[in-house]
Amino acid sequence: MSRRFPVFSLALITAFASTVLASAQVTSSSTEQSPASSPVAYIYLSSSPSSGENQIDGYSVATNGSLTPLPGMPLSTPAGDVVVNKLWLFASDGKSLYSFSIASNGSLKQVDTLEVEPQGGVGGLFLDHTGTSLYADYFTENNEELAYSIDNSTGKLTYLDNISAGPGFGYVESFVGDNEYAYESTCYHFTPTIYGIQRASTGAITVLDVNQVYPKAPSGDFYCPWSAAADSTDHLAIAVQPLNGNWTPEGPYQLATYTVDSAGQLSTTSTYGNMPATEAGGQAGNPNSYVIDYRMSPSGKYLAVAGTSGLQVFHFNGAAPITKYTGLIVKDQVDQVFWDNSNHLYAIGYSAQKLWVFTVTSSSVTQAPGSPHTITGVGSLIVLPK
Repeated sequence: MSRRFPVFSLALITAFASTVLASAQVTSSSTEQSPASSPVAYIYLSSSPSSGENQIDGYSVATNGSLTPLPGMPLSTPAGDVVVNKLWLFASDGKSLYSFSIASNGSLKQVDTLEVEPQGGVGGLFLDHTGTSLYADYFTENNEELAYSIDNSTGKLTYLDNISAGPGFGYVESFVGDNEYAYESTCYHFTPTIYGIQRASTGAITVLDVNQVYPKAPSGDFYCPWSAAADSTDHLAIAVQPLNGNWTPEGPYQLATYTVDSAGQLSTTSTYGNMPATEAGGQAGNPNSYVIDYRMSPSGKYLAVAGTSGLQVFHFNGAAPITKYTGLIVKDQVDQVFWDNSNHLYAIGYSAQKLWVFTVTSSSVTQAPGSPHTITGVGSLIVLPK
């Protein structure tokens, strides 16, 4: 399965975090509570509980964030990366794409397999907002991205096209509200770059020639961007880290805000002085400390940031500067985060083999009953809000 790491750290290998919350206190309970009769979400996790065995675990989520295993789960499958629309779960094992139907009770049934690359190299799955198009990274010398249309009556995928010169294997791009433009960023090949794609109504994609604008870094440094997270309108959050001329981190990641215009071009008013620093990753002088994933809440009010040092939540304020909400609410490495539509934040850690569930509101961040949950060999997470 693909695992996402900052490209500048990979390139270097190959060539007192604060415990005080800004305005919210995290609490934890080990007491499970009975879920509501109608779940607010289903969550699915790929895992490898033992050598040579892969599976997908599934849980229904109650209003308080407690989890109940779904019928017929776990489901044995070689697939690792997972994404989901309202009707289907799609997964990849690096060679093939799998389609699973989702029953009304959340259980899964495999309905189709599409072989893409017998030698492997397909991952980094993501969907458009309508759930009618599936995209996948195809690891070649050109870092291609593949586009497929989804037949939502059968779950079958039909190849549309592919583009070259993508951001690299394992990356997923984030669509802004118009569902036409999507973005990602990286320092692949020692070149800070914001990537963009433009989606046609058919789901086919073309490379977007994005203007490369960055906040001004401190004297002698430059900013290395990593990933992107869009809100439901026309704004992006992009994590940037100051590096010196030797590509050594000079401080933690900061969070920049961008606005997307009608042609997909970017502008920013972010500066070194108004961008908040993260505690989740990016220690000065330490190339092995970094932000790994970040995700916008459906409301566009919160941004969850995960990294080698843990998990933190920020207020997202549209075009205005992002502001800190909490300190670290998890202190283990966190590798992937997702939200549902009921104020729940989900996070997984590969090394810790944990799934954390939080409820995030304007007044508090509280850990859900039973959280954290142990998921042996956890590998990928996806959430289906109800």
